[in-house]
Amino acid sequence: MTSSTDTIDRFRLDGRVCIVTGALGLLGREHCRALAGAGARVVVADLDESACRDFAASLADELKLDADAAPVALGFDVTAPDEVDDALERCLDATMTVHALVNNAAVNDTVENPDANAELSRFENYPLELWRRSIEVNVTGTFLCSQRFGKVMADQGRGSIVNIGSTYGVSGPDQSLYERPDGSQTFYKTPAYPTTKGAVIQFTRYLAAYWGRSGVRVNTLTPGGVENAQPVHFQSEYGKRTPLGRMANRSELGGALIWLCSDASSYVTGANICVDGGWTAW
Repeated sequence: MTSSTDTIDRFRLDGRVCIVTGALGLLGREHCRALAGAGARVVVADLDESACRDFAASLADELKLDADAAPVALGFDVTAPDEVDDALERCLDATMTVHALVNNAAVNDTVENPDANAELSRFENYPLELWRRSIEVNVTGTFLCSQRFGKVMADQGRGSIVNIGSTYGVSGPDQSLYERPDGSQTFYKTPAYPTTKGAVIQFTRYLAAYWGRSGVRVNTLTPGGVENAQPVHFQSEYGKRTPLGRMANRSELGGALIWLCSDASSYVTGANICVDGGWTAW
């Protein structure tokens, strides 16, 4: 018989090495914090290695981590095969192995972007270069990191890959959400992010089927909108479209992420876990 203590222990990540790409972003930092708090040795990965080192040090100090549990900093471009290969080698030199990969790095044309232009963000005018950049980072970057880091996990017969999705990979954007109170609109949700996140969800299913018998589980974690000082009217309109009536707090994804990286979800693969306040339920 399994005790409640045994069940809780299955959520622990002690001794696990978990790499988070896009670790310096709004959610990336929270992903690192949640995993480290559950006992994992986190690899903080983003473009700027110096900034990664600074965040890794601050996280170690915040959580009072011992030296052998201190986060590792890696700076690399997820779209560059040579850099991903080098990052993997440096990761293995520092940690010996990897148990979980969180593919969080992404490009997103957001409503918070002060340079957003309504005409440029319209589908009819959306630049091909921005479309291609999103595909490179959101899809190719996820592919490359999964291929390189995932092979290590497959070879050792154990691992978890968590691809960060989006509700816009499940349902189409409601463009009226981006209207101002006076009816004007300075931003339209662009086509690249929803398209690439839909691709990530399907890529998850592919990898789950491909690597299942190698002991590597692959799932998507799909967040809803996260509160980040958006205009009050935007938050209000978003809340009206969500059963829980509000945007997410940035820390509210941590539980699901820990679960997916831990043995507590040992029979879960190929799933899309929506932590969206019910947005996709309507």
